[in-house]
Amino acid sequence: MAQGHAKRKRHAEEEHQPKARIEIIPLIDVIFFLLATFVLFTLSLNRIQAIPINLPQAVPPRPSDPDDDKPVTLQVSENGIYYWNQGSGPEQIEFAEVEYRLGQYATEPNPRVLLTTDDLAKYGDVIKALDAVRLAKIEQVSFETVYRPTGR
Repeated sequence: MAQGHAKRKRHAEEEHQPKARIEIIPLIDVIFFLLATFVLFTLSLNRIQAIPINLPQAVPPRPSDPDDDKPVTLQVSENGIYYWNQGSGPEQIEFAEVEYRLGQYATEPNPRVLLTTDDLAKYGDVIKALDAVRLAKIEQVSFETVYRPTGR
């Protein structure tokens, strides 16, 4: 019986002893320290070399004349009537004249066309005007989307 009592006593002591644990927090600190050390060490191994580059110097844009920056306004109205406005006021012209004037205007620097209509214009006439602008090789075309009275 003495043996059974000794076994029970040893077994009871084993139950009350704290079990060994692995603490995670200090391990995380050690891992971060090793990571930072590794990063700093690898950065000190690389020699930074530069290639000489001659960059262009910025030049301010030339002041532009406000009259040079105005587009030609081409208005399409009912029955194939066209209005050409190049600063002096609207001028009623025929479609053949539109093609000719667009060809002449395309030779100027930075040609731009503002295409507008009144409420009586037909879709086909607007497409004819847009095709004439495209054939004149004018790339900057804008469309006005607000109401404009005829000939303005």
